[in-house]
Amino acid sequence: MSEIKVNKISPRTACGTVTLGDSGDTFTIPSGATINNQGTATNFGATGAASWNTTVKTGDFTAVAGEGYFVNTTSGAVNVTLPAGSAGSVIAIKDYAGTFDTNNVTLTRNGSDKIGGDAINATLSTEGQAVTLVFVDSTQGWLVTDDGLQTSAPTATYITATGGTITNSSCGDFKIHTFTGPGTFTVCSVGNPAGSNTVSYVVVAGGGGSVHDRGGGGGAGGFRESKAANDVYTASPLNATSGPGYNLPVSATGFPITVGAGGTADNTPPYNPGLGGNGGNSIFSSITSTGGGAGNRASPQNGSSGGSGGGAGVNPAASPIIGTGGAGNTPPVSPSQGFPGGDSACSPSRTGGGGGATAVGQNGSGPKAGGAGATSSINGTPTARAGGGGGISGGAAGTGGGGAGGTDCSGAGGNGTANTGGGGGGGASNTNGGLGGSGIVIIRYKFQN
Repeated sequence: MSEIKVNKISPRTACGTVTLGDSGDTFTIPSGATINNQGTATNFGATGAASWNTTVKTGDFTAVAGEGYFVNTTSGAVNVTLPAGSAGSVIAIKDYAGTFDTNNVTLTRNGSDKIGGDAINATLSTEGQAVTLVFVDSTQGWLVTDDGLQTSAPTATYITATGGTITNSSCGDFKIHTFTGPGTFTVCSVGNPAGSNTVSYVVVAGGGGSVHDRGGGGGAGGFRESKAANDVYTASPLNATSGPGYNLPVSATGFPITVGAGGTADNTPPYNPGLGGNGGNSIFSSITSTGGGAGNRASPQNGSSGGSGGGAGVNPAASPIIGTGGAGNTPPVSPSQGFPGGDSACSPSRTGGGGGATAVGQNGSGPKAGGAGATSSINGTPTARAGGGGGISGGAAGTGGGGAGGTDCSGAGGNGTANTGGGGGGGASNTNGGLGGSGIVIIRYKFQN
């Protein structure tokens, strides 16, 4: 291979032309070599492209053909004087800080050059705008060849919100809003799918109460949960992974929060009619969890239906003296928000446990325990909620805040734990039944990466 080393190649005549090689030849520029253009490049297939100047412009300036500029109008409007028009000249402007809508950029004509065929200046007033102009001829002057917005290549943005007690998740990327009473979850701004625009939630209703003297255990409040697609905590078995409640979107508005109260207990003489109170509903957005059904002993001695059903009681003055547990998941949703209560038994007098979020209340002829609740780590700690109340005699409380049932002729039924939606325990002979536990609403979303 031959090699020629020179400092300059010039044409033989003044203002002549130097031709490199012949048609079909290939010239290779080695890796690391630099071609420094000090003049005007033509016929390289780059007409209409600008070389971007990364020194941000904050005041008036005159553009140079072939350059693009990032313009920051945070402090005020900026005038950009266009260069003298020459066919194929190009300039480009980009909104650096997203403020063109507040403080505009004015493209000022150079002499008699037109912009888009008009002899007037042009204004850039769209947030995030980027525009490229090429000078064509004296008739049209500068024409826009490219016009785009930063939203065409969005970055991640996130939900911001207020309301309830706000904590951060253990991983630090999620906000958790906990409501133990009524309030408002106010979304101040909505993000995008690259960041967050949906929320995770647990919505637990109030648990059902029981009654004095051989009442069934109260059913747990309805338990509903869905973990958003971008969330990372360990959800309960009742986590919704499809349907309208999954990946629940939010808008920039206030969402009223209802936290259901625990059901009352009928413990006032003469204990007639012997009906406990159902728990109150809990509500967030389109999600409603139904209050737990009461444990009863009125004739008929059936437990009330609800998010989870109440256990059946025993009434020696009635015939028959026993009853059937109340239905759970009422009204029906998917996944189920709770299970039925247990039936009662007459020999000896034993009442059914209240249904729980993940299991039925046990029958009086068996262990009489309240149904188990559901365990979720939405607040960063595995926590069981929505356990059913135990029946008598001595039925165990369902895990998740249910109250235990009273023992024979002594021991009142235990109250459901506040803010778990646990059902109240049944009252044994001549003892009081337990109150239902109030519900809770927990909302969680990603607020940073």
